[in-house]
Amino acid sequence: MAIKRSYVNRRSLFILTVSLFVSVLTSPAQSADNPQRFGEWLEDFRTEALAKGISQETLDEAFNGLKPIPRVIELDRNQPEFRLTFSEYLNRVIPPSRVVRGRKKFGDHQTLLAEISQCYGVQSRFLVSLWGIETDFGRSTGGFPVIGATATLAYEGRRSRFFRNELFHALRILENGHIAASKMKGSWAGAMGQIQFMPSSFHNFAVDYQGDGRIDIWGDPGDVFASAANYLSQSGWVAKQIWGRKVRLPRPFNQRLVGGKTRMRLSDWQALGVRRPNGPALPRKPDLMASVVAPDGIDGKTFIVYDNYRVILKWNASDFFGLAVGILADRLVRR
Repeated sequence: MAIKRSYVNRRSLFILTVSLFVSVLTSPAQSADNPQRFGEWLEDFRTEALAKGISQETLDEAFNGLKPIPRVIELDRNQPEFRLTFSEYLNRVIPPSRVVRGRKKFGDHQTLLAEISQCYGVQSRFLVSLWGIETDFGRSTGGFPVIGATATLAYEGRRSRFFRNELFHALRILENGHIAASKMKGSWAGAMGQIQFMPSSFHNFAVDYQGDGRIDIWGDPGDVFASAANYLSQSGWVAKQIWGRKVRLPRPFNQRLVGGKTRMRLSDWQALGVRRPNGPALPRKPDLMASVVAPDGIDGKTFIVYDNYRVILKWNASDFFGLAVGILADRLVRR
């Protein structure tokens, strides 16, 4: 009898476990192919949004005909893993054509960029570089509706809390009249405009540089550059300081010193044998705090990076991205 009871309990536990697993897979937060459940979720969200001050008019405009976007879920769940070396990545994001186009854009907006640079203490070349790497100078800003994308990801569940917050911020952008819902387009994850701000970044850093009452990071160069400059400035950018430089490491070299966690003065790195590529000593003044970064390992390209590099990583926490922004910024002004 005891043996039979043990069997029943184990079997019951197994059935309960399977039932819970199936329940998770088919719960409203995980299933985007059930219009009724999505409608119920949206009504609950609408109620909360109204309580937080979003008007009925804005919600009607934003949610008119809203449905989950299957392609957004597909991209979120199945993001491809590109195993590129840093050199391969660099060739992709900074081809010679982008440098040429970037220099032309730099010239086209030189006066505006100089004004914004002076105002925010951020060198113009970094604004143009971010613009170029994020959207190819405004040519590739994304075609997904931001409300639809963030609502889909808020409902779908994998990062629902994060995207629920982004959806609230996106609705506030509409509420404040910066753009119409039909024109608020961006990436599948909700990054918007020519500098790919998430709605929360828009709320925290976007700037109405023209003073016309609207912030237009989709089409107004002043708002685009000023918003990017404000982001960097508020994140700790140091005026008149560069991002870093390419270096050569001595052999042998302690690999445990490589990476952002190790910070030492330039004079300390100099004492360890780190040099500029062709052999000259590292700069003596100012004796900046710096880290050595080697994205492909110490046998590949190596760089020494400063505080402004760390600010770029707040924009996108990828060494590949941070180095590319710095390198393109240098190439824009180096003939």
